[in-house]
Amino acid sequence: MPRYFIEVSYKGTAYSGFQIQQNSITIQSEVEKALQIYFKKPFSLTGSSRTDAGVHALQNYFHFDSEQSLENNEVSSLSKDLKNASYHLNAILPKDIVVKRIFQVDVNAHCRFDAISREYKYYIYWNKDPFLQDRAYYFPYHIDKEKLKEAAAVLLKYNDFTSFSKRNTQVNNFICTIQQSDWLVADETLVYRVKANRFLRGMVKGLVGTMLRVGTGKISLDQFHSIINNKDCGQADFSVPSHGLFLAAVSFI
Repeated sequence: MPRYFIEVSYKGTAYSGFQIQQNSITIQSEVEKALQIYFKKPFSLTGSSRTDAGVHALQNYFHFDSEQSLENNEVSSLSKDLKNASYHLNAILPKDIVVKRIFQVDVNAHCRFDAISREYKYYIYWNKDPFLQDRAYYFPYHIDKEKLKEAAAVLLKYNDFTSFSKRNTQVNNFICTIQQSDWLVADETLVYRVKANRFLRGMVKGLVGTMLRVGTGKISLDQFHSIINNKDCGQADFSVPSHGLFLAAVSFI
């Protein structure tokens, strides 16, 4: 049975997260609905990277199987090729969700388990700006950027991030390999960029919130080390808002 990947991008403000949920509007529920309208049959999607309510994505993926090739589709009278399918799906979808492309993959390809890394970015701004209010965290306080950078570099020395995983998670372990962790200034925003083989529930927000405590002098770098080593999520700060967080990329090679 042919398998297809769907690459999507979305603004998560209006949604209860990525994965389908009962009695909630999610990215998955909207994409499944659009597929059913266009192809006139139901589809069950598998997601690559779950994002929480309010989190955005520049790149994320679903995969699904179809009993027949969508490139020779007899169900839809509108189009028989994947490029046009993407065009028509985008006409059906809400304006804050975009299908970037649909492409056929190997029948055993898996958009979640085959991903080798994911990259997130968290945006902070310090001058009031109406165009950033739902895409970055307004934080009009003094931040020592050098301390932030030092805290980000500390994370490269660890692989157990129990302290940055919210409770009630179903993972078997808290081991992550962080490949990149840094802060940069871009267009009057402060951006935290982190890339790893996997992420835990709430991990990026926990990292950002706790590093901001370092950058504002509320805790020292030594205390930051202790929070990591203590493996207690009650010591981390998860309070930063979701709307500053973007899933920037999912890599398969």
